[in-house]
Amino acid sequence: MRWWDIERVFQLERELFPEDAWSRGMFWSELAHARGPAATRRYVVAEEAGRLVGYAGLTSAGVAADGGEGTGGVAGVADVQTIAVRRDHWGTGLGARLLTDLLRAATAFECAEVLLECRIDNVRAQKLYERFGFETIGVRKGYYQPGNVDALVMRLTDPSTSVTPAAPETSRAAPANPVNGVEGTKTHG
Repeated sequence: MRWWDIERVFQLERELFPEDAWSRGMFWSELAHARGPAATRRYVVAEEAGRLVGYAGLTSAGVAADGGEGTGGVAGVADVQTIAVRRDHWGTGLGARLLTDLLRAATAFECAEVLLECRIDNVRAQKLYERFGFETIGVRKGYYQPGNVDALVMRLTDPSTSVTPAAPETSRAAPANPVNGVEGTKTHG
């Protein structure tokens, strides 16, 4: 994700999460920490035929690339901040590909575990996370505002065991998507 993606991401965010959508400023703030040797964030967008179809983001409190401590002073923990897929792409596997990309990033950030919050009423997302090995470890009452919806807190230990390294591209005809090589979907990191 780059600064020029923010408006499209914000529009999809409002469409998918009307009650508790992030602001443009929140995306700008996250992207401010997503580049350079001390980056502690990974944000990606997925496009199909020039149309934004999904996005995802992760923050890391792992060891930064420059050898210093990551955000928060707690080494080895990442947090999935957001995963969103346009409704007409639900069931296509795009959410799993975005999550795979985030787990690879958590592994690169040297994180031993990944946490996330998931709306208690979002069964589709819960099933995705469970397929990757996330387990519920708690509930945050009234976490999503203003709807006062509870969130499940989920944890995955050792994200490197939930994903396999990306296979090297062997020909120009191979799919262009670094998020598990799905044809027709381009992901920008």
